[in-house]
Amino acid sequence: MPRIKILPEVLSNKIAAGEVVERPASVVKELIENAVDAESTMVVIEIKKGGRALIRVSDNGVGMDRDDALLSIERYATSKISNEKDLFSIATLGFRGEALPSIASVSEMEIVTRAASSEVGARIIVAGGKIKEVAEIGAPKGTMISVNRLFFNTPARRKYLKTEQTEMGHISDTVTRMALAWPGIHFKFLHNGRVLGNWSATPNFLHRIVDVLGGDLENRLYEVDYKGGNVRVHGFVASPDISRTTSRALYVYVNGRFVRDKVLDHAVMEAYAGRLMKGKFPLVVVFVNLAHDQVDVNVHPTKNSVRFEAPKQVHDVVARAVSESLKRFDRPGWGQTQIVKPTQRPIPYRSSPPRGAVSEPRPELTSRTYSHAPEATPPLWPEKRFASLRIIGQLHNTYIVCESNDGLVLIDQHAAHERVVFESLKAAYSSSAIATQGMLVPETLELNHREAGILQALLEDLRDMGLEIEPFGGNTYLIKSVPALLAGRPIEPLVMEIVEKAAEIGLASGLHRGVDECLSIIACHGAIRANQKLADEQMKTLLEQLDALEHASHCPHGRPTYVHRTLRQVEKDFKRIV
Repeated sequence: MPRIKILPEVLSNKIAAGEVVERPASVVKELIENAVDAESTMVVIEIKKGGRALIRVSDNGVGMDRDDALLSIERYATSKISNEKDLFSIATLGFRGEALPSIASVSEMEIVTRAASSEVGARIIVAGGKIKEVAEIGAPKGTMISVNRLFFNTPARRKYLKTEQTEMGHISDTVTRMALAWPGIHFKFLHNGRVLGNWSATPNFLHRIVDVLGGDLENRLYEVDYKGGNVRVHGFVASPDISRTTSRALYVYVNGRFVRDKVLDHAVMEAYAGRLMKGKFPLVVVFVNLAHDQVDVNVHPTKNSVRFEAPKQVHDVVARAVSESLKRFDRPGWGQTQIVKPTQRPIPYRSSPPRGAVSEPRPELTSRTYSHAPEATPPLWPEKRFASLRIIGQLHNTYIVCESNDGLVLIDQHAAHERVVFESLKAAYSSSAIATQGMLVPETLELNHREAGILQALLEDLRDMGLEIEPFGGNTYLIKSVPALLAGRPIEPLVMEIVEKAAEIGLASGLHRGVDECLSIIACHGAIRANQKLADEQMKTLLEQLDALEHASHCPHGRPTYVHRTLRQVEKDFKRIV
């Protein structure tokens, strides 16, 4: 009896589903791409319970007749390629011929569709990869695909789905990427019946960016339009003062397809080199267009990766395109330049504010550091370590230069003060005693729909940390009070960094898994900065504060607060001894 067998079609579809359908957001992506390829001008995305209960994508595109609808759920059936040559010159968003059958194999799926040439529509119901019903039905032109009970027949995969909020975060990212790429299509996005986004079609690409991403962007974006050889780059890049702590705001597309590509990401970051702080990422929406046969999109089942025929050429053109646009930032008076005239400003969509999350009991704080960095070996100076040092001065207004009884000590003033502030905040938070200061004029904060949803879930915990923020309608919030140590400092960057950190580590409700992370962010924003001149008394006070800490060797992010070199090491450097 042969040991090698041909797998049943249902099983092979489930295996393909494991590659194509990683989570609910994968389904949303595939269905929207099909809707775009169908020449739709209106796409509606309806989600229930983070995609566990329902994912429905409706469009007004070309639709399908009954026979085509049945073929669409057959593996390797597609209308988008017809021969081997087409495979290496993909001009559409979807092409693999696996998406619909793969999705159908792990869900209960309904297709309702009608082609413009048909008088009646078709309705097909598939459960677990098996066709249960085929019928005629009255339907508008276009296609509606409903995916119910995703992974109902693969309980192990359903078990590993994250929380509703986390899955919705991934879905929101997917919808955002598609909406940014196709401003000529009206997108409507709902979750549990609540409208999260309603972005009307517009011929103005910049209007779509501002509408979808929110915030005060229109005067802080620079247009990119550059051509090098057969590569064209166009879009918009934000001024370097709009930065993020993760790469989530890098929206880079190749021939209309959103991709995560190291070549392109490196090119963008290279263009921003010298303009961004280390560890920060810019906000960009950039489209790279080149001949379809010059890029292979058939690299990965999710279609998020590409392979260029000439990667260095593409890299250099993208880096040059972004860099040329950013030169406007470097010129005097750049802040006066407006991309959009006031009369052109679009009216952003405003949805109802999301319901507040129930506050959870405050967590017990541990003495761990944010980075779990080990305490350094104690230095050789006396027990009152830092206060015993003799202050010589400052190096580049960033490092405090000190003499110890056995050598030289350099103290990073920002890292050291950040640790002091962090420990103070942690102790105050633990006893509900963080000092706050009300803002004379509340600061307005404009967010996009995903950021607003994350912030809403954090409001109670942020209030305990001294940040009082209230909804102000739609995706707008008011910052009413701040920790006293932040008085007079910009607050929007702090809040945005906390929201990004929450999105990155997947906080479902509240900050019970990320108190130290958020307190460290507040400490960083409230600490003495690099390139800040300090008086002798300020430097002395900082050294005394370090002595009062249990862990003073690293900042909350794991960077060392000091560097110690013995006199013997210095003498070896100068070849006085060997």
